[in-house]
Amino acid sequence: MINSEEMQLTREALRLALAKGAQHARITLSKSSEDLVATLNGEVDRVTRCEDRSMNFALFVDGRFGSFSTNKLDPAALDRFLDQAVEMVRMLAPDEFRKLPDPQYTAANARSGQELGLCDPVYGHVTAAMRRDAALAASVWPGPADKDWKLISEEGEYADSRYDSWLIDSNGLECRHTETSFDYGVEVTVQAADGQKYSGYWWDASPIRERFDAAGVGAMALEQAAGRIGAEPAPSGRYNMVVSTEVASRLVSPILNALNAYAIQQHNSFLADSLDRKLFHEGMTLVDAPHIPGQAGSRLFDSEGLATHEMDIIRAGTVRTWFINTYMGGKMGMTPTVEGASRPRLLGWPRAGMRCSDLLELCDDGIYVTGFNGGNCDGATGDFSYGIEGFLFRGGRIVRPVGEMLVTGNFIPLWQGLLAVADDARPCMSKLIPTLAFSNVDFSG
Repeated sequence: MINSEEMQLTREALRLALAKGAQHARITLSKSSEDLVATLNGEVDRVTRCEDRSMNFALFVDGRFGSFSTNKLDPAALDRFLDQAVEMVRMLAPDEFRKLPDPQYTAANARSGQELGLCDPVYGHVTAAMRRDAALAASVWPGPADKDWKLISEEGEYADSRYDSWLIDSNGLECRHTETSFDYGVEVTVQAADGQKYSGYWWDASPIRERFDAAGVGAMALEQAAGRIGAEPAPSGRYNMVVSTEVASRLVSPILNALNAYAIQQHNSFLADSLDRKLFHEGMTLVDAPHIPGQAGSRLFDSEGLATHEMDIIRAGTVRTWFINTYMGGKMGMTPTVEGASRPRLLGWPRAGMRCSDLLELCDDGIYVTGFNGGNCDGATGDFSYGIEGFLFRGGRIVRPVGEMLVTGNFIPLWQGLLAVADDARPCMSKLIPTLAFSNVDFSG
């Protein structure tokens, strides 16, 4: 996708930045294209195509730093752009910690962009007719006729895209990432016999077209919507909580954010002073698995070129990693790791092969959360309050839908009450977080 002429132009831009006064520089050239077919009630509603190309610059000038971006990529425009950019950086305050990453920590194995098998060559042969047919074939409109509810709307989107990025810097780093994506999502609304309306959403995606199948997406969205019919709050109290893999990352993302060195250094993290401390249940093992071939989210390097690694984030409840980029490493006097988790994966526990149904049976009674509706988390304290929807279950069996409830608590006690982790994470998700079960969680209706 990025051609040799564009690579040469990027190298020339790097040379120009140094000639105009930057002591060091990093440039990321990015190109992308996306085609989308949207459907409404079983018919094509709109089609769009988007193409983008840009250069992002990190300039280090006289102990100062600035970042810039442009999509005007002809030599004359870049020459004028860099003149202004370098002069703007000179007006900033010095910052001794701004520097390029040490080459010993940068990626040396990302030369072609194809190393992780994320770019499907089929992408270039997908036609407009194929996209239309894929979108229409996934439709479930007008819905089943033998239910006590009816499908009143269906909005679907089929999209395929390709993204290519090439990063170079004045220390000689060159690394590339190329990825395709094929995805389909649908939102449906059903109307119950009493006139109440309920919505459901489902989606699927893959970098490889032959692994992508939209056929069952609409049926899953219908099941989600119909399952909400008659939802009402359960009595307030403490329950066992099972959280669907579809939304379980909501309970992991605040932990990843709190392990970011910037939040820690700014005293805005409830996991400050957490390194090598056991703060969570021993069943919690969270790893970064950024090199899984053929899975979206896998990467060999981060945005400044630091090499990603298979590594423990939390092992048996003990914090093993903070996310430290070059800048924060300098400020904190620590070795850089990587700017963030590329492909976080929560490992199953206490036994392999557990599914959602196993967790329901293990908990016996409780609330099965299938959606979060708003709410917030305080990054400094770990306190949270989220609106939820889901199901009340008794004896390991779903009894009825629940909604209009709040789940509240603090993330450290929540994870200390971990009961089990299933093995059902969906490969299409950016975070491989399976169904989770917790004990003694506060719900209010």
